[in-house]
Amino acid sequence: MKKLKERWGVKSNKQVIIILIVFAVTGYTSLLIAKPFLNFIGLSQDGTNPWIYRPLRILLIFPIYQVLIVAFGWLFGEFKFFWNFEKKMLRRLGFGKFLKED
Repeated sequence: MKKLKERWGVKSNKQVIIILIVFAVTGYTSLLIAKPFLNFIGLSQDGTNPWIYRPLRILLIFPIYQVLIVAFGWLFGEFKFFWNFEKKMLRRLGFGKFLKED
């Protein structure tokens, strides 16, 4: 716990646990949302070639996850941490020029 607190810059074990819960809930929820969305646009798992369906699902999960991580972070009271996490990730992906400097 000590290493996570230092790395993430948080003060309490409670914050670390909340952050880990947010990561878990976000990952699971993004998986749940992606499948019905693909079905909605007409791509079912049974009727689509797995070599097409699986990469599309993975590509769809990524933006869903990015939105949900900030939303769940806000719901769990850790918006600042997850907003900074999101900005750091977007900068690493080359989208930093679209972010306002702090």
